[in-house]
Amino acid sequence: MTDQISHSGRYSLTDIGINLTDSVFDADRETVIQDADTAGVKRMLITGTNARESEQAISLCQQHPNRLFCTVGVHPHYSKEFSPEVRNTLAALLKHPHVCAVGETGLDFNRNFSTPEQQIWAFEQQLELASESGLPLFLHERDAHMQQIKMLRYVKDEISGGVAHCFTGSREELYNYLDLDLYIGITGWICDERRGVELFNLLKEIPANRLLLETDAPYLIPRNLKPKTKSRRNLPAYLPHILEQAALARNDDPQELAQQTEANCQRLFRFSQATLN
Repeated sequence: MTDQISHSGRYSLTDIGINLTDSVFDADRETVIQDADTAGVKRMLITGTNARESEQAISLCQQHPNRLFCTVGVHPHYSKEFSPEVRNTLAALLKHPHVCAVGETGLDFNRNFSTPEQQIWAFEQQLELASESGLPLFLHERDAHMQQIKMLRYVKDEISGGVAHCFTGSREELYNYLDLDLYIGITGWICDERRGVELFNLLKEIPANRLLLETDAPYLIPRNLKPKTKSRRNLPAYLPHILEQAALARNDDPQELAQQTEANCQRLFRFSQATLN
């Protein structure tokens, strides 16, 4: 077992956001997948952040049919790499049966690894791909909320929904996403006593049928895991802890919330419609 696992399969969950192609998993990726299954995380959605990693994600999915699925897209950090050739590659990858969403896409004006203009163009292209493919969006946003909402409002009637991945925003931002009929992805951010208090308190305002759970592993390890883990690497096996913290914030029964989030996953990503080998 890679790191300490705090739960043992009392729920059946889907981690809708895990960066399983990250090199930090190279040495023990299979063990991480098995430990997640043991902890009750029966399905994982691997995040595609550029064309190459999207292809790698599909390859991993093929090794674990019905357990691993993925997104295909270009993260705003990599928008400067977006080209007509990349668009064609993404369009082809989006036809693969393991692919359930377009993304990780959106805008990030915080660090601007790509210019805002490059990001807006790449996002426009991926919004078109979402419309063409009929797949939902897997959305990233940082310090660019109003621009992103403006663009999403423009295409609202052309896309098949989506999720605000790793949501950490304000009440106003939450309702902007909900008004667009989007789902809200919650991570271990709510387990952070320094930065996550506002979101923890806001969690009860998210409609139960719009809530999704994710780890964003290997990032954002829950800070209140007990006992503390030796490693700072987040794992999908910690998703049950995030579920229980979300249930606590909402005054929900954890088992009922687990069942609700699973129904939400199926509604948005249509896992049961995938035709897999």
